Amino acid sequence: MATSVVKYTGELRTVCTHLRSEKEIITDAPTDNRGKGAAFSPTDLAATSLATCMLTVMGIAAEERRLKFEGASAEVTKFMYSNPRRIGKIQIAMEIPDFGYGEKEKAVLRRTAERCPVAESLHPDIEVVLDISYTSHHH
Repeated sequence: MATSVVKYTGELRTVCTHLRSEKEIITDAPTDNRGKGAAFSPTDLAATSLATCMLTVMGIAAEERRLKFEGASAEVTKFMYSNPRRIGKIQIAMEIPDFGYGEKEKAVLRRTAERCPVAESLHPDIEVVLDISYTSHHH
């Protein structure tokens, strides 16, 4: 079965429908490339996809080890390069609530993130910088 359908609706916009769930994602061209920038650009989505994949597989690894992982988040910064226009670097600042993981668990989580399916699918020239900080969740 196909994964999704993408329709071009004019004015540099696409509407993407996930066929199994019928959920939609809209993309717009970015303001620096003739677009409105009113939604994720295709390259924003690619960079963001890396963080969603990392957090998902880390969640699976945490679940398998009966570790808490809820509340983890990632801020994604995408750097565009030219000639050809492409994503050159993706910086991910990840914050994980400090659930008292040991060094071994932290190493497993980092390794899991770095080897996620999206990371393994990216062009090898894309520099991926992953910073993980464990933050106190006692507010």
